Amino acid sequence: MLNITRKELSILICKRLEEEKEVSINKFNQSKDKIGYFFVDDLLPKHIVDAIYQSFPKTNNMILRKSLREYKYIAAQMDNYHPILEEVIYAFQEPNVVKIVSEICDLDDIHPDENLYAGGLSSMGHKNFLNPHLDNSHDKDRNMWRVLNLLFYVTPDWKDENGGHLEVWPDGMNNPQTTIYSRYNRLAIMATHDQSWHSVCPVNADKARSCVSNYYFSSKPFRETDSFHVTKFRGRPEEIVKDQILKVDAAIRSGVRKVFKKGVRENPHVYKKEE
Repeated sequence: MLNITRKELSILICKRLEEEKEVSINKFNQSKDKIGYFFVDDLLPKHIVDAIYQSFPKTNNMILRKSLREYKYIAAQMDNYHPILEEVIYAFQEPNVVKIVSEICDLDDIHPDENLYAGGLSSMGHKNFLNPHLDNSHDKDRNMWRVLNLLFYVTPDWKDENGGHLEVWPDGMNNPQTTIYSRYNRLAIMATHDQSWHSVCPVNADKARSCVSNYYFSSKPFRETDSFHVTKFRGRPEEIVKDQILKVDAAIRSGVRKVFKKGVRENPHVYKKEE
């Protein structure tokens, strides 16, 4: 299996981001008034991406998240898996990568999250989905604002008709979404704020769409008007009853967080490193 370090990976990532920098800046600027996003294809050499994909854990070694809100498999305890997976996740946290992403998005004071709060690995197979939602506005300690979501797709030969694509809803849930296809070797980056509704459409294929994810945080919100919120889910436009249930669910959880500022239990979706 390929042996490569996060520093070496970060250099390759930066090289590709630099090549697409002006295009990415324009794409992000065109969309940032609603939901800022851009994507870069062919991020890493193919043999590296293939090694990452081949090292992905099977779903029986991941955590199942299944409810009305979502149906997917996740993993954040990276020392349980092949070292290349930890290296690629933390390559996106190397200072050189953070710097060029901050330049593309015109954000200063952004910081990666070594705890991988809600980040890490995700795998979505047949009928898996992620309903429209707003990400939790803060980090696990409620000290920093979540500002960017980085998603790196690594499944070879993933066809557009397979589903499992990132969707953004720049004009709200009553208007059509924009699809960002989860194509092989694509890095998608989107802003997170109190209007950045996004989802993953159901997977139609009998194979898994694998993704490496990171969040960047800041001492200030993406927008001055942003306010604290828990993760809020909605139904898709055709899911009228489900939408009402999820609105009530979000209201209850928001009420709990007003009383218990850091929640009533520790979020298990973090990387607990040995001291």
